[in-house]
Amino acid sequence: MAENPAYPVGLRLTGRRVVVLGGGQVAQRRLPALIAAGADVHLVSPEATPSVEAMADAGEITWHRRRYEDGDLAEAWYALIATSDAEANTAASAEAERHRVWCVRSDNADAATAWTPATGRSEGVTVAVLTTDAQGRDPRHTAAIRDAVVEGLRDGSLVAPHHRRRTPGVALVGGGPGDPDLITVRGRRLLAEADVVIADRLGPRDLLAELPAHVEVIDAAKIPYGRYMAQEAINNALIEHAKAGKSVVRLKGGDPFVFGRGMEEAQALVEAGIPYTVVPGISSSISVPGAAGIPVTHRGVAHEFTVVSGHVAPDDERSLVDWAALAKLRGTLVVLMGVDKIGKIAETLVAHGKSADTPVALVQEGTTAAQRRVDATLATVAETVRTHEVKPPAVIVIGEVVNVSADGTTSGVRNRG
Repeated sequence: MAENPAYPVGLRLTGRRVVVLGGGQVAQRRLPALIAAGADVHLVSPEATPSVEAMADAGEITWHRRRYEDGDLAEAWYALIATSDAEANTAASAEAERHRVWCVRSDNADAATAWTPATGRSEGVTVAVLTTDAQGRDPRHTAAIRDAVVEGLRDGSLVAPHHRRRTPGVALVGGGPGDPDLITVRGRRLLAEADVVIADRLGPRDLLAELPAHVEVIDAAKIPYGRYMAQEAINNALIEHAKAGKSVVRLKGGDPFVFGRGMEEAQALVEAGIPYTVVPGISSSISVPGAAGIPVTHRGVAHEFTVVSGHVAPDDERSLVDWAALAKLRGTLVVLMGVDKIGKIAETLVAHGKSADTPVALVQEGTTAAQRRVDATLATVAETVRTHEVKPPAVIVIGEVVNVSADGTTSGVRNRG
């Protein structure tokens, strides 16, 4: 006769005694979920991995540094048996049966009274998968199903409509440096659930093609010295659609608060009484150099990096940058929005003491299929930009890290001007 399937249930363990026997890798994987559930966790083990020991040191669990003894499971609601001592595991399992304590065994699932499902979480939903066929139990297959469902919920490819009314509002979402795979999981999920998307030119444009037909996409591109949607018009569009009861995503390149005018939009929403949330994004100031093989910091080379806007020239009265101070720093300087001003920027840095031989890298269309890197020095960068026709968007990296390569040498230079 076929074995009856396990009955799935969610245990509410807040404040309830849970006993874990064994402080090895199994405990290390299972303890965080028990701690997150608010359980009163007691670990019984003479030894523990460094991560488990850290949990005890932080007061997240109570560690009894000894072997299992009869009576350890008294008053427990749930037990996890994961020692390397088969005799102790059998004895503890028998005690759990006597005390009617649900018990999981890592060494012998068939001898346990409970099984741990493969679990994953996504925005308030827990996905738990159990194998129902005892003869064909395959933990890897179960985990693969879990991963597929959770990933689908996270990236929006598996859309589960909300049947309760959603709260209208605006999400200021950082889309990352350009590669659509580099948007955060939460950002992609919100994009999949949006009614209206107001998108920047530098956002991950490929994701817009995945949106359902009913989603309204508004182009908020700002082309340097070309067509653009005024910031006031963007603010008004956010407010208008949110007040109409729609879920609005403001999709921006990089991070909303790194030269993204995200705070201006947040201030406008607050003034209009519109709820909003911020979803941070991967800033191009770090990710684009990394994608081009340039570490913004490196041991023995640069202990700091500074990110600066180059959208106005150093001699422009609107500039808020202390270029003289930057010239004296020994670390890495990352310049965003500075392609057309790089000649003046380089000239100013050299005038204030920076060596004219300081390496410079320009990474155009970073993380996308069109990415290219052009190297120069402060002395040659202006001419290099003209010769190689470097266009925005491009991230400019100034400093010795430009010459650090993955093979440990300092010669990884290409297209040098």
